[in-house]
Amino acid sequence: MGKIIVMNEVVIKYKTERTLNALKALAKYFDFIISFQKPQKNKVILINGVPVVPGNDSVDTSDLVKIFTGKKIKAKELRAKAWQRKK
Repeated sequence: MGKIIVMNEVVIKYKTERTLNALKALAKYFDFIISFQKPQKNKVILINGVPVVPGNDSVDTSDLVKIFTGKKIKAKELRAKAWQRKK
């Protein structure tokens, strides 16, 4: 039987084109392959016909503190009033 060769895999993330060019040059001498993943298209997820937009963790929510401070709003009451389900 033929010998099966298993190649290990490493993921390298780089920021500049210069780094990529250096990796390509090294690949010639050290016998490794550079492969690229195809960019994934942003899949639109629908829930009841409404598109779901991914959250952005860079949004500064500290401005909301000014709005809600001192209002004595309870989370349980807010959920009961704002998110009523149709029966």
